[in-house]
Amino acid sequence: MLDMKVTTDVLRIMLACAAFLPFSACARSGAGEPIIQIEQGRIQGEREGALNVFKNIPFAAPPVGDLRWQAPQPAAVWEGIRDASSFGPSCVQPALPATSLYYDPPIEASEDCLSLNIWAPADAKNAPVIVWIHGGSLRIGGAAEPLYDGSELARRGVVLVSVNYRLGPLGWLAHPELSAESPNGVSGNYGLLDQIAALEWVRDNIAEFGGDTENVTIMGESAGALSTTYLMTSPLAEGLFHKVIAQSTGIRAKPELSQPAYGMPSAETIGAMVAAAIGAEDLEALRAVDAQKITDVATKAGFVSQGTIDGLALPTQLIEAFDEGRQAKTPLLAGFNSGEARAYRALLPPVPESAAAYEAAIRRGYGDLADDFLKVYPSSDMEESMLATLRDAIFGWSVERIVDKQTQSGQPAFMYIFDHCYPAARERDLCAFHANELPFVFGKVGDVSAIPPNWPVPKGDKEAALSSAMMDYWVSFAATGTPQSAGGAQWRPYSEDQSYILFGEEPVADHDPVPGMYEMHEEFVRRRREAGQQWFISVGINAVPLCEDKADCPD
Repeated sequence: MLDMKVTTDVLRIMLACAAFLPFSACARSGAGEPIIQIEQGRIQGEREGALNVFKNIPFAAPPVGDLRWQAPQPAAVWEGIRDASSFGPSCVQPALPATSLYYDPPIEASEDCLSLNIWAPADAKNAPVIVWIHGGSLRIGGAAEPLYDGSELARRGVVLVSVNYRLGPLGWLAHPELSAESPNGVSGNYGLLDQIAALEWVRDNIAEFGGDTENVTIMGESAGALSTTYLMTSPLAEGLFHKVIAQSTGIRAKPELSQPAYGMPSAETIGAMVAAAIGAEDLEALRAVDAQKITDVATKAGFVSQGTIDGLALPTQLIEAFDEGRQAKTPLLAGFNSGEARAYRALLPPVPESAAAYEAAIRRGYGDLADDFLKVYPSSDMEESMLATLRDAIFGWSVERIVDKQTQSGQPAFMYIFDHCYPAARERDLCAFHANELPFVFGKVGDVSAIPPNWPVPKGDKEAALSSAMMDYWVSFAATGTPQSAGGAQWRPYSEDQSYILFGEEPVADHDPVPGMYEMHEEFVRRRREAGQQWFISVGINAVPLCEDKADCPD
């Protein structure tokens, strides 16, 4: 009888509330579990302390059947109240080896995955909004990963939204027949279009959760940071966000839709090769193949999930967009980790037998830039120099470049390097590895249940203090465009003498992040671009000789 009376009382309170107030106000009234009215219908989430939490809200229709490899379509409406208390499935993805550092398989995966999750203060009103875009090479991961739980950030006053988007060949495959059936004559970039659809949903609905539609920050790490950089250069995302946080982004060349570029075949050619590997003679046959089989076969065939320069969603190469000032003019916070490449040792060539051999290889590959290179990456510790070279070729130069270009555009831009090492990481020679900042940014230090199973777990008072400071910086940047922490160093914009914050034992303000690195790589990349060559990981002792005359360049 007691349970029935409580249930009846809660229902009566909710009905009375709804008779006089919008559902968003009822959700913040303390009357039972929160119920919100959005464009598609009513949803019921859960109250977690001072937060309202909603999960598995569809922002687009399931991309299945004829909607596979189509731009996202509007989500269906529903009658009654939809349960929003449990995460939905992640998008279809390949399995990682159980020994991988990044092994963290989703509980469930499906093509019906275009959903988002929201953590909001129960009393939120015009609160800043952060839209989190997960990483994973655009082929793995999902918004339901425990590491991305938004509770701690929301407790600091933001509305945190995490989104799923299509992965692997289901999200990033271009193909001649797909281009032919498209009203815009393009294909690929479906995962990016999903992210844009999620941002449109946020624009149209987030006020019901107490979020400010005029103060939206997009935030991502690795492939998620790359996605924020795509969004900065996409006309289709214009006006959908107001600030950017990019943790370990990259700006290497991407395939163009129908023409080879920078030594890569066209995206349509790549897609046709994938279809052939699957054994599908045409688009109809390809759409009939099981989604997991498509993903697995494409992965084995070497398909790389990446954006396509299609003239529409991505009009031009990222590097060109920033050079020409076409990127979104928003405040930017961006950085990378000092030990990024410690997670990518398989990409390193063998260490040369001697310092002389190392220096000779650098002089062959870099010519008149060799002395500048060796100042940054000396032969005195070849392995560390090789790790740093790979780190900067992928992340370091990319981050400093977009911060510099955003500064030149007149926008406040803030740079960081995450350099913190803790005992468990030091024991495995994984200090500040790729993505290692995430437990600190999401407030998961010491939370073993939230950390991927093969990661060294950060824990301790120093780690907790650093995490608190980083969350303060991130949240204040989302709120005001200026990162601040009461107990941390003043974070000056990059415009002030190439200023940045070093997150080591504690936040320390400094300038000129890696002396000589940005300038040397900038000139190296300039020459590669002029020669029509890729500038990604053919670097260091792997670099082919530079040349000024394209006709004399090796293929």
